[in-house]
Amino acid sequence: MRRPRSRRWTGPHRSCRCGRGSRRSRPDYKRNGTTTLFAALEVATGLVTDRCFQQHTNVEFLAFLKQVARAYPRVPLHLVCDNYATHKHPNVTAWLAKNPHVQLHFTPTSGSWLNVVEIFFGIITRQAIRRGTFHSVKDLETAIGIYIDGWNERAHPFTWTKIADEIIAHTKPSLNRKKTYNPRR
Repeated sequence: MRRPRSRRWTGPHRSCRCGRGSRRSRPDYKRNGTTTLFAALEVATGLVTDRCFQQHTNVEFLAFLKQVARAYPRVPLHLVCDNYATHKHPNVTAWLAKNPHVQLHFTPTSGSWLNVVEIFFGIITRQAIRRGTFHSVKDLETAIGIYIDGWNERAHPFTWTKIADEIIAHTKPSLNRKKTYNPRR
């Protein structure tokens, strides 16, 4: 789930000059609203099922779950989610109890990098949203839809560059790792 912003740039757009780094000034823009993007990425093929909503409540999440379940009938579905409270709402858990072929799995805290759809969110943010000019939320949602349609035409699975044992070892707390925050001091 991502909350892309619809915005219109009001100041001049400055690009980097050759041989110089980017200036750290913030460009001026008018915020025109946000949308909530739900996306499910099929690991085997790279295809993305998506839907944009105005809010991110259990009602919208449940509607998205039903959409994904309809897209993949009669097959077991394993969906990886973050630990956002909406994903664990009683309405969602009740629906999951009636639909046992859909199972939710949750990433550990600060472990969203384990969720492949988060990689996709980073790609769509960099390539289609970040520097875009959107005069309305509808324009933003249209741009997202066009990008995802193009993505699905060229879909391919993501390839992990590390073996599973290295990834799992990275998720476990290390005894040798220094703490960066001590609440008692």
